[in-house]
Amino acid sequence: MTTFVMLGKYSSQALKEISAERTERAVGTIKKFGGQISSMYTLLGNHDLLLIVDLPGVEQAMQVSIALNKSTGIAFTTSPALKVEDFDKLAATL
Repeated sequence: MTTFVMLGKYSSQALKEISAERTERAVGTIKKFGGQISSMYTLLGNHDLLLIVDLPGVEQAMQVSIALNKSTGIAFTTSPALKVEDFDKLAATL
């Protein structure tokens, strides 16, 4: 599994549809693609949401990002994330 950081931005329509039920559907979408949510946060500033998810790979991350946008109206920027200690080990091999 690969960890991904998903930063979400509400559309004006998505703001009108905020609900616990929509959140549950979004969680279901992530699970449908083999993922698991580590954390979800709401934010102030340039982004409205932060999701930290584990997914099988990049293809599933792209599918989740698109599926969530289509079903919720929330646009996500999705990036792979690596723990700093793992990055340090990787960098030490260079």
